[in-house]
Order: sequence, then structure tokens, then C-alpha cells
Amino acid sequence: MYNDEFELTFDLADAGPKTEQRRPTLPEPEEAAVAAPPVQETRETPVSAAPENTPAPEREPEPAAEPQSAAPAAKGRTVLISGGDRGIGAAAARAFYAAGYRVAVFYHTNAEAAAALQKELPGVLAIQCDVASRASCELAFRAAEQALGRVDVLVSNAGIAQQKLFTDITPEEWQRMLDVNLTGAFNLCQLALPGMIRRKAGRILTVSSMWGQTGGSCEVHYSAAKAGLIGLTKALAKEEGPSGITVNCVAPGVIDTDMMASFTAEDKAALAEETPVGRLGTAEEVAKLLLYLAGEDAGYITGQVFGVNGGLVI
Repeated sequence: MYNDEFELTFDLADAGPKTEQRRPTLPEPEEAAVAAPPVQETRETPVSAAPENTPAPEREPEPAAEPQSAAPAAKGRTVLISGGDRGIGAAAARAFYAAGYRVAVFYHTNAEAAAALQKELPGVLAIQCDVASRASCELAFRAAEQALGRVDVLVSNAGIAQQKLFTDITPEEWQRMLDVNLTGAFNLCQLALPGMIRRKAGRILTVSSMWGQTGGSCEVHYSAAKAGLIGLTKALAKEEGPSGITVNCVAPGVIDTDMMASFTAEDKAALAEETPVGRLGTAEEVAKLLLYLAGEDAGYITGQVFGVNGGLVI
């Protein structure tokens, strides 16, 4: 059984002591660490009115208008992406940025990856946050909201994964899996909703997994947390629909990200052969779906779970 695609997860294989290898619990920060872009000053150019009865000067023919891209349509809208420093989260940050959104990402411990993303996408805000901690979420969300002005779209993407026999899972590992993958989404949704409700508009997107839909052997705690995320999505969609807020879930399958760097070419080929479309998915394909669901054209879509798995789960 192989791991789910979810790039912004941390592999906690139980070789050696049973401790999380890539998501250590950090002390609660006194204030959120923010890498903020410089604020650029904008000025309006005064326009003087022409005197009355003054003939208008002849105008040169205007050049033909260039085709407009879809990017300006989202200009001024904002998005907050948890686990946005790598994989699916980073791909989502790039997609929203290209579409004209102002973007903030939360990262946990990988400050180097967050800094690289900021260098790649000038103006993106990166904030340290442990989504499992309510105090950390409150500080980080406050920093993001102050910098962006508001949060129009929330992409709850941060998570961890672990492959382990159910009988070997410790109570601490079980609780940590729920805290990051499910309680983390609860924290961020609860912080984002008051502003969305006041504005009568908003988009909430959760990133689950195909194992949340079907269950995965040797990933019982992961599957349970991701299934809970699907339940949260559906129930919250019913509750917040009257406030003009949509809530949807994306459930990726096997996505070819750097988390699969340890897989051999033979392993990847076997996974591709098992997938009906004959290949693995990309983080960019997941990001494009997230971008669509955040847009105006998706206003009548809510409470749905979208599989991005190449037909592996139907």
C-alpha cells in the first residue's frame, strides 16, 4: 500500500523510535513570524478638465486591443493557503498568484522553502504557523488578515501522513494525526468565517485524500482524519450556504511530487499502470481545480468532494 499524494504531509515511517520525524512540535510562538513584502506607494495623477468651447484635439487611431487574460478578473481578491510552502500548497500559491490574487501562505518548519516561494512570487506573504495549535493559528491568521485586508478564499491544505499497522499506532500518533489534519482545518475555518459571514461572500476549500473516501490499509488514523475532513466540508457547506459562502473538498490520489522521491522508477511505473489514465497526477492539476472552485463561476457548487486521482477511485 502506498502513501497518498498529499505533498504537504510528513512521512512518519516507524523505523527507529516512534516519533514524528519531520513535524516536530514547536514551542508556541509569542507572535507569528511574518515575511511581509514591501508596501508600494501608489499615487493618483490629477486630470485637469479642458475649458468649455475648446475644440478637442485630433486623436491618433488607437491600437487594436490585445486579448485579455483571465488574471485581471481576480485582481484584488485574496487567498490564504495553509501548508503553502511545498507540493500542492505551493502549486496552489502559484496558480492563485498568476490569476491575480493576493496570496498568503502558512508554513510550519520549512522556512527555507517558504523564502524560496516568496522569491519566486514577489509580494507573497509567508507566515509560520502550526495549524494544530489554536494559539498559533490565531496569531498567524491575524497577521495574514491585517496584511491582506481580508481573506476571501481559505485553502486548508496542511497535513501529515504516516503508514503504520493499526495495532502499532500510539495514542500520541493518533491524536497528532487528528490535530493536524482535522483540527487544523477546524481552527482555520472558524477564524476565517466571521469576516466571510459579514461580507456575505467567501470560499472555503479543504484538501482531503482518496483514502478519506475509501480508507487505506496501514493508514487508519490518516484515513479517519481525512474522512472527518470530508464530513466537515459537507456539513459546513449546508450551514454557511445562506451566508453566501461555499465549502468544497478536493481529494487527490497519487500525485507526483518530491514526497515520492524515494520511490523507484519501477514503483512509479507500477502505480501509473494501476491508474486508469496510465500516469500519476501533478500538483498543478490539483491547483487548477482549487483555483476554479474559488472563482465566481463555481458559485453554485458547494458541499462536493472532487477526486483528482486519474480514475483510481470512482
